[in-house]
Amino acid sequence: MQARIDKMNALREMGIDPFGQAFDQKDHAADIRAAYGEKTLEELESEAHEVSIAGRIMTKRRMGKLGFIHLLDRSGRIQIVVNQRIVGDEIYNLFKAADLGDIIGVKGTVMKTAAGELSVLVQEYTHLCKALRPQPDKFHGLKDKEERYRRRYLDLIQNDRSREIAILRPRIIRAIQRWMDDHGYIEVETPILQPILGGANARPFATHHNALDKDFYLRIATELPLKRLIVGDLERVYEIGRIFRNEGMDLKHNPEFTTMEAYCAYSDLEGMMEMNEQLFEYVAMEVFGKTEFEFMGKTINLKGPYKRWNMVDAVKEVTGVDFWQPMSVEEALKLAEEHNVEVAPHQHTVGHIISLFFDQFCEDKIEQPTFVYGHPIEISPLAKKNPKDPRFTERFELEIMGIEMDNAFGELNDPIDQRQRFEKQLEAKAQGDDEAAEMDDDYVEALEYGLPPTGGIGMGIDRLVMLMTGCDSIRDVLLFPTM
Repeated sequence: MQARIDKMNALREMGIDPFGQAFDQKDHAADIRAAYGEKTLEELESEAHEVSIAGRIMTKRRMGKLGFIHLLDRSGRIQIVVNQRIVGDEIYNLFKAADLGDIIGVKGTVMKTAAGELSVLVQEYTHLCKALRPQPDKFHGLKDKEERYRRRYLDLIQNDRSREIAILRPRIIRAIQRWMDDHGYIEVETPILQPILGGANARPFATHHNALDKDFYLRIATELPLKRLIVGDLERVYEIGRIFRNEGMDLKHNPEFTTMEAYCAYSDLEGMMEMNEQLFEYVAMEVFGKTEFEFMGKTINLKGPYKRWNMVDAVKEVTGVDFWQPMSVEEALKLAEEHNVEVAPHQHTVGHIISLFFDQFCEDKIEQPTFVYGHPIEISPLAKKNPKDPRFTERFELEIMGIEMDNAFGELNDPIDQRQRFEKQLEAKAQGDDEAAEMDDDYVEALEYGLPPTGGIGMGIDRLVMLMTGCDSIRDVLLFPTM
């Protein structure tokens, strides 16, 4: 670093601020390539298109009185040509003293070299920021994934793929927002700090509010406040925001992640399936212009309609075990033992055992988008009962490559039933289920004022970005994953 610090001091002696001032950046590398890439050398020479671009020096070489730089901005790279005869000795010496990683701004005309490379011929050259620390070289540098995640700023500089994903993610989110807005949904914000644990089965992060002398949780879902808004007759609402769960980390899980939850009055489970299909297809076409994506070694097609697979049917199809038949908990536990399915003490219900069978034997069989529906009531405390078979609920999960992409309900709007479900959750918590929900009297009171028949869905934004960008790890689509 000392050599770079010496150059910083030399810049100051020349009257140049090593850390620069504002620069009138009007163009980006990708825009220049798009606008002029097809033009011939002769056309560019005669037309003399002027551009103003800024970025980081990634490569640098000299051939006599000519200098060449590959400049990186947020859109990619472009070659910069510095001709000593044009810029003069002072600017050329400034170019010669520049290091890799320095940030510069140039104004000039678009040209092509004799080899046909689109370039900017410099007329004005401005030093903008001295990089005091050299980047890892591309052969021995930032290859370790853990190091890339910890020092994402270097990863973005050195890896075009990481920068592409960082740019695609907000485009995917904006496409979701456009579809939701165009279909009459109101985007809202709900509290991150929650006094009561609810909306999902998950372990929370807890904190303490000093002024109120009261414990709070970081939200594990946005479901309950959003459904309160449906009680308030907003009819269609959604929220895109961070969720926090104090659980393990793997390729699909990060303690903080982003979801989109939406609720639609007067809809049902079938309506949520149609909405899910339409939304995914719209986002795919809007951002990528296609519905097929390479993900985890398979070509996934997001064009609907998607397959429907009942959970009990799936278990019967894969294992031969028929949970449609009425059975006692003891009989279900015996089946679990025979099939080496581990059952925790708080899972001693037929419904939990059905879910465990599905997770162990069926989930990894799913490749293409599949609505898995018909979840047992014991694992679905916020979903309506199936009117034809009250052992099960109006619920589905969309699975792709064995990964849950979203979770949807025909929402439970019977306040008496809801209170009883909460009481069952309290019993499970007493038996050691630290993911069970708590009693939310205020939410039950809201239901007593009347929640219309409602369809609701919660989808994982990070996992959707993984699918659409072909990433196998959630850390690749989070700029700052938990380490």
